[in-house]
Amino acid sequence: MKIKNRVVEDLVFKSYLEEVMSNKKYLKMNRYIQHGNTTCLLHSIAVAYFSYRLCKLLKLRVHEKELIRGALLHDYFLYDWHAKYKPTKDLGLHGRIHPTIALFNARRDYDVNRIEADIISKHMFPLTFKPPKYKESVIICIMDKICSIYEVFSKKAYIEMAFKLADSKKERRIIARRINLYN
Repeated sequence: MKIKNRVVEDLVFKSYLEEVMSNKKYLKMNRYIQHGNTTCLLHSIAVAYFSYRLCKLLKLRVHEKELIRGALLHDYFLYDWHAKYKPTKDLGLHGRIHPTIALFNARRDYDVNRIEADIISKHMFPLTFKPPKYKESVIICIMDKICSIYEVFSKKAYIEMAFKLADSKKERRIIARRINLYN
């Protein structure tokens, strides 16, 4: 029974992922490195997936759609924050301002509700000062920190997940090429 539940849960997750990824702008997140060698795209997918799995494991009652979509969009800022001449250099510390930029972009490109907006805008608490309002926001805030630490210390973070999510041989070849760049 557990195996069937996991398969169904993974299908639910993938359906929300595909919905968000259907917007081509979202895929631009793959151009930017988030932590270590992990792209913003893979980081956001990992935060969403592991948050969702944690809620299932602990049998937490959450708004699944909002949890997953908010996590997928939490770092939707679309610029290289490592660059010396980034577009936000005069606005302040990236850790404090990127949630606002991500929320702006998410509202521009998606229909974002109040829970998803809270997840996106407060995932960097305590840097953003205002604490998360919803339990989904708290879960994403914590999982974001856990995933970030893992990414800093892992050379090949989430590679199995990336292969699992790839739908075609072409996508798997692209992932394999990306992995080889970091060896």
